[in-house]
Amino acid sequence: MPDPVLDVREQPPVRRHGLIFETYAALDPGTAFELVNDHDPKPLYYQFAAEHAGEFTWDYLEQGPDVWRVRIGRPEAGTPTT
Repeated sequence: MPDPVLDVREQPPVRRHGLIFETYAALDPGTAFELVNDHDPKPLYYQFAAEHAGEFTWDYLEQGPDVWRVRIGRPEAGTPTT
């Protein structure tokens, strides 16, 4: 089954991080979602690293220039993270 996709390009910037973190919080261990954005979400990566260190995975699937796709996951216990 493919990962669910969260496309935030049509969302106001002020709503984006909230939606992304809500989606992450709803993940079961060992699952992920695909984030679609209109810019490099690197600041979001740093926020994840600060708030969820060792509890998430982050894999770029596409890196612009117009669309960025990142697979963000919640690993199972004992699985190495990004």
